Amino acid sequence: MAFSAHMLLLATPFLSGLPEAARDVTSAHGQAESAVIEGVLWLKLGIETVGAAIIALGILSAGGLLLKALAKRQTADFTAIRLTLARYLALALEFQLGADILSTAIAPSWEQIGKLGAIAVIRTALNYFLSREMREERHEVSPEKEITARADS
Repeated sequence: MAFSAHMLLLATPFLSGLPEAARDVTSAHGQAESAVIEGVLWLKLGIETVGAAIIALGILSAGGLLLKALAKRQTADFTAIRLTLARYLALALEFQLGADILSTAIAPSWEQIGKLGAIAVIRTALNYFLSREMREERHEVSPEKEITARADS
């Protein structure tokens, strides 16, 4: 697998922190190191792309539900729409966090690891609060469904 110029530019900050033997891409060790870095960068990009696609699907799904609700003039409560979008966002956050964790495999400096750690903490906190809100709203929706079902009977 050839080490492309684009991937070399992406890996340059990571390569500068490596020992001289690892930066020498002509040595077997350097070539192996370069291949691992390239593979990890491609994998990270793929995982981030999956996360972004999940967010896009969630927006489309929630947007479709919103349009249906507006067409039926059922705009009193958007909880189901919010829960739909929240599920997609929570899943996408998991993928983004996975990509961040993967980045630590090729981040040699403490500064880079610190930045990745801060991002991971923020994303984990967002996911926690999003999951908690979804749980609370599911409990609120359940009694509403029972009351609505009894009223319709």
